[in-house]
Amino acid sequence: MKTSEIKKLTVSEIEERLAAEKAALTRLKINHSISPLDNPTEITKTRKTIAKLSTELSLRSNQE
Repeated sequence: MKTSEIKKLTVSEIEERLAAEKAALTRLKINHSISPLDNPTEITKTRKTIAKLSTELSLRSNQE
């Protein structure tokens, strides 16, 4: 997810997307520990998306 896409979201949408990404990361980690993923870079991409969402959320909370 691009930063420009994240900036267009509302705070509640960011929170929902953040929760979904965290759940997806947990699922990916569990699946990878059981049997290796075809594309393990999915874990890295998900972690980066979580970081972007968290950063935007904290920036918005600091502005208010």
